[in-house]
Amino acid sequence: MLDGAMRKIIDPPLGAVGRVLARWGISANAMTLAGLVAGLFGALSIAIGNPSEAIWLILLSRVGDGLDGAIARATTKTDYGGYLDIAADFLFYGAIPTAFIIAEPAANAVPGAVLLLAFYFNCATFLGYSVMAERRRLTTSARGAKSLYFTGGLLEGTETVVFFVVICIWPGWFGPLAWLFALGTFITAIARLFLGWQVFGGSAGSDRR
Repeated sequence: MLDGAMRKIIDPPLGAVGRVLARWGISANAMTLAGLVAGLFGALSIAIGNPSEAIWLILLSRVGDGLDGAIARATTKTDYGGYLDIAADFLFYGAIPTAFIIAEPAANAVPGAVLLLAFYFNCATFLGYSVMAERRRLTTSARGAKSLYFTGGLLEGTETVVFFVVICIWPGWFGPLAWLFALGTFITAIARLFLGWQVFGGSAGSDRR
């Protein structure tokens, strides 16, 4: 819900830094992997019982996620770069709840599993919509210049990062907050299904594979 507004704020400084990094010879794919590594170290910090230390790694990871696109726009955007970026994003998004489950399995296993299920469902609707949009040559720049077609929703990347920071600050609230965020994620995914029904033909096209 907030990604469109956030892009207007962060894109200009990210673009400026991205152009500098591109001149230094840093590739977009290298920045994607660096951001992913930072995020996974954040997950590791949570898993071993240090969620407060993970906050900076999570934020650093998301800065890297923004800079890879800025570097690509300053050099050359590639299909593989976009593919690597989305794969790294979803690995990161799954790693943080998994880390909380590992840290406190008795308290966090059930809400964490439901949250991961919601992420899985949302990922399927997101990527499926992107594939169908590509087939129909639909384009959008509402979430910035992207390699894939990005649809909006109640919960997007900005809200997810805020959620991760909040549960790192108050890890004891992971369970209730995970249930709440899972509900919002399910609503986002279901809304995207209805959007797909409207855009891609509804029942008349439901039997096409």
